[in-house]
Amino acid sequence: MKLLGRTVLVTGASSGIGEAVARAAHARGATVLLVARGETKLKALTAELGLRAHHYTCDVGELDAVAELAEAIRTDGHEVDVLVNSAGSGRWVSIEDAEPGELVAMAKVPYLAALLTTRAFVTGMLARRAGWIVTVNSGVSRGVWPGAVGYASARWALRGLDLALKADLRGSGVGATEIVLGTVSTSYFANNPDSEDKLPKIAKIVPTVTPEQVADAICKAVERKRGTVIMPWQMKFVSSQGQHFPRMNHFMLWLTGARRKKR
Repeated sequence: MKLLGRTVLVTGASSGIGEAVARAAHARGATVLLVARGETKLKALTAELGLRAHHYTCDVGELDAVAELAEAIRTDGHEVDVLVNSAGSGRWVSIEDAEPGELVAMAKVPYLAALLTTRAFVTGMLARRAGWIVTVNSGVSRGVWPGAVGYASARWALRGLDLALKADLRGSGVGATEIVLGTVSTSYFANNPDSEDKLPKIAKIVPTVTPEQVADAICKAVERKRGTVIMPWQMKFVSSQGQHFPRMNHFMLWLTGARRKKR
């Protein structure tokens, strides 16, 4: 699916991967609909991109907010051809150190956000028998390390959503891509300084990629209709180990991961 002339909706578009995807899709000739909770950065990015850029403030983890978003986009005359679910949040924390409300928030964004946003816009895609849904996921969906229970389980839910969509939409004209990433040079660790220490030492074999590299990979995946993208290539090794040697993969991530503090 060529992005030229298409309408691409990007969640989490105010920074990081979402912002980079919006820029890359716009550069390829797409109309971009920028969605995030913070209005200031969205306005600035929309003004910078100029024509074919529109912004909508929305907490995509909330059911009513997503319904209002969909209605606003329809009222403005847009039909979403490509949905990029890149909104994400949550710190890496052990189960007993996470407040119940924090666990709920990590389940809402990214998992419920991707589920609700997909539901809001997939109907139009199905009616046109054309469309694409992208799920941005973490390497923790292929190998789980200690100290990130809420974060990891939400990313495994995202993986399940992508697989379920591929099965449900087969033959409909609507496709789905999951992009699985190692460390990306966003502000995540700066915003969650206690999380970086929990990254397993073995993860150092996987080099950091930039949001721009991720955005380029996402655009190419949509254009080439690729079902799964794992990057960088070293992450493919981690994914393969998790699939074929799950016990070994689990042990190595535990062995080189964060240790539970004695109480």
